[in-house]
Amino acid sequence: MKKGQVTITITIGIVFLILTAVIFVQFKTINQTDITSLENMREDELRTEISSFKQKIDGLKKQISDTDSKIKEYQEAIDSNKKASELLTQELEQQNNLLGKNDVKGNGIIVTLTDTAEQKITSEDLRELLNELKEAGAEAISINGQRIVYDSYIVDIGDTYIRINGEEMIVSPYEVKAIGNPTYLESGLSKKQYGYIDTKLEEGKDVKLERKDNILINKYTGDLNFEYVKEDF
Repeated sequence: MKKGQVTITITIGIVFLILTAVIFVQFKTINQTDITSLENMREDELRTEISSFKQKIDGLKKQISDTDSKIKEYQEAIDSNKKASELLTQELEQQNNLLGKNDVKGNGIIVTLTDTAEQKITSEDLRELLNELKEAGAEAISINGQRIVYDSYIVDIGDTYIRINGEEMIVSPYEVKAIGNPTYLESGLSKKQYGYIDTKLEEGKDVKLERKDNILINKYTGDLNFEYVKEDF
């Protein structure tokens, strides 16, 4: 082989080797690029899943927080309604007590009026006593077991009976129970000379007063009708 041909052959071989090396490097680079891309892709997917999971957790936390807030609101509403209900119940009880619709118990006094040979107890004596007791702060009153309410009236039936609330006819002795501050009630009736007790004693009537704890006054059993009083809307 001539020298020129050998040079050409060597040159071609070198070029071939170079090309092969370049191809190998490119192939390796491609393979590495594909693996890196795949690994990066998996990492991205993992990051996406983690991000999604964190979002779900955050969403659940928010739902839990919202639920807790609603539960708190409901509880406050329940507590508020309960308190309102309790206050309304207490107010209703108080109003019923004042109207005489409940049995009541408390400290107070008992005044007993009794006919004497000289004088009989009249309905006027009982009405005066009721007025004195109310002015002294009596919160509940009864006469011989009959609860005195806002429209109670007391009248004489001949010389024998006294009628209360249009139904019961009672006779002496007349036991008047009053619940309230015992000191105020007693002092209201015991004023010297012009007080109720002294006045009745001077008239020849028998009047006795005693303090008493846990006086029981039964509720009014009749109907409470308001003919003219209406709600103001």
